[in-house]
This record gives sequence, C-alpha cells and structure tokens, in this order.
Amino acid sequence: MPEQTVTSRLEVLGIILPSASEPAAKYANFINVNGLLFVSGKGPSGSPKGKLGKRYTTEEGYQFARQTGLEILAVVKSALSTLEKVKRVVKIQGFVNADANFEEHHKVLNGCSDLMLDVFGEKGIHARSVFGAVSVRDNLPIIIDSIFEVEE
Repeated sequence: MPEQTVTSRLEVLGIILPSASEPAAKYANFINVNGLLFVSGKGPSGSPKGKLGKRYTTEEGYQFARQTGLEILAVVKSALSTLEKVKRVVKIQGFVNADANFEEHHKVLNGCSDLMLDVFGEKGIHARSVFGAVSVRDNLPIIIDSIFEVEE
C-alpha cells in the first residue's frame, strides 16, 4: 500500500490550513538555509490574550498550541508551495505565557506536537523545548517557533 501523502492526511483529518500570517514586526516569516526551514514564532489564530494557569486551562492551552501549529504549517506551505516537500519536523520550541505557579507547559505544547505527528506521521517526530514566560508579545497564551528539514 502506498504511503499516505500529507495532503491526503490533512483531508482525512478535516484540516483546512489558514492563509499564512505576516510577521508581527521587522523579521522574515521563514528562512530556508541548506535544507532547513526556520519558521519564526507564531501564535494561535484569533489573537487570544492571557496567561495559562490564570485565564486559561491546560486543555485550552493545548488547543491554542494546536491552532499555532496550523499557523506554522500555513507558513511552511507558503514557503515551499506544498507540505509534501517536508522531509521531517526537526524541532518545536514553545514559549507559554504562564502564571508563576503553572507547571503543565509540556502538556500545552503537546497540542502542536500531536498535530505534527497527525499530519506528517513518523516524519513528524521531533525534538522540542518548552519554556514558561512571564510575558510574550501581544499577551498571547503561547508562541511557537520551529525548524523543518525540507527538500532543496
């Protein structure tokens, strides 16, 4: 049986990617260097505001991280014209806007990690880091940057 394409996986999952968002300041949305695509930090759609552990629960944070993953994939698709050129997800790094007592940053970032596995299968397995932040731009609940290995 032939390997399932990323496009067919998106269809099965019922995922329609948003249009790629523009950078929030003076930087590039992505940089492609020697087969590595670096995607600048992205936040969830709709620009929700607030901290995990104060305004939002871990479960809501998970959904924000998943939405942020969709924003990332939209940028990857705009950079490459297709997600089929992704060889693997290399690294996901999350910055969780969290109350000082919040301890479930890793569970929040699972929203993005699970999405990458759903969309790319084995190629979606990645290294990752997650940090609690006292503040992030626009008071978003999470910002995620990422690195992908891509076809040159």
